[in-house]
Amino acid sequence: MSHKPLGIVMHGITGRMGMNQHLIRSVAAIRAQGGVVLSDGSKVQLDPILVGRNAEKVETLARQNGIERWSTDLDQAIADPANTIVFDAATTQMRPAILERAIDAGKHIYCEKPIATGFDEAIRICRLAEERGVKNGVVQDKLFLPGLQKLRFLRDSGFFGRMLSVRGEFGYWVFEGDWGQPAQRPSWNYRTEDGGGMILDMVCHWRYVLDNLFGEVKAVSCLGATHIPERVDEGGRTYKGTADDAAYATFELDGGVVAHINMSWCTRVYRDDLVTFQVDGTHGSAIAGLTDCVMQARQATPRPVWNPDQKQTADFRAQWQEVPDTAVYDNGFKAQWEMFIRHVVEDAPYKYTLREGAKGVQLVDCALQSWRERRWVDVPSLDDAGLALSSAAE
Repeated sequence: MSHKPLGIVMHGITGRMGMNQHLIRSVAAIRAQGGVVLSDGSKVQLDPILVGRNAEKVETLARQNGIERWSTDLDQAIADPANTIVFDAATTQMRPAILERAIDAGKHIYCEKPIATGFDEAIRICRLAEERGVKNGVVQDKLFLPGLQKLRFLRDSGFFGRMLSVRGEFGYWVFEGDWGQPAQRPSWNYRTEDGGGMILDMVCHWRYVLDNLFGEVKAVSCLGATHIPERVDEGGRTYKGTADDAAYATFELDGGVVAHINMSWCTRVYRDDLVTFQVDGTHGSAIAGLTDCVMQARQATPRPVWNPDQKQTADFRAQWQEVPDTAVYDNGFKAQWEMFIRHVVEDAPYKYTLREGAKGVQLVDCALQSWRERRWVDVPSLDDAGLALSSAAE
């Protein structure tokens, strides 16, 4: 069976994430392999149109990736009946308005997270999509990382026994830009008024990681910080850092699991990866990074002795066993793109909808409230928080 090429509006592809992960390593890679394989063995090819404000950049990206269509007119691209899906990876502040325009045009939507800067706006966008009946998805890339897939494998095999706790360490040093080392991240990331902030940027990730791997989040206690008060922007101008550049959060999960995650752009890395998760259970523990995972079963757990008067001689790292690769792991962004396209074309099951994105924004709001009020904040279900299923989605 042959399928008509699937028209996709790709907005926000001149940024680092949109260009590298979504355009080059996902959509262009899918095109190079001949399209997305459907359940009957046939393929659907992608026909993207790249959209951005800078015509020269967009045209160059299109040419470099063998894509014929590009534009600076987003409204025209959305209105074009040749386009079925609208994808957005631009700034969070712009996202709700762009998604609303696409939903009003009857397009299926797929987007980066956060889906909004606040929970009320996230709920509104979810309602619009459900009432209109368009298929929708939000990027949940970290679930597809090989390291976290190995954690899922261990969990599903019963390796952990009763899960007790999760400890996450995330981040690295982002240069201030004032002593010869340019910053590795855009300056807007450190201005609240422009949609920046560690809590807004990363807590939405932790929501879907925690919910899907370790237990649904029930409550949060969070402390944010702006450790670096001034930074230098892309033009060499000093600006005030108004957003949090680090946060320290503890989460209470379903089943009594306690998770704590440190996240910081002001830390120097002394661990195996830029993000690591240690999971401790009654029957075993495991530590995962982006790709690798090590484990220690209770039968192999050593009996260390505390003796502050002698130098520690045990090689604790050597006492862990590597979890082998049990599959061929494709790029996580590409894998989720293929899942969403199957959902659109043949109604394949798909769980990472805007509702999941709204949960991430909800946890961001709760974390910010916790920091502001210096207390634990409960995280209600979406229905209790005001997002009951619309009649169109039931």
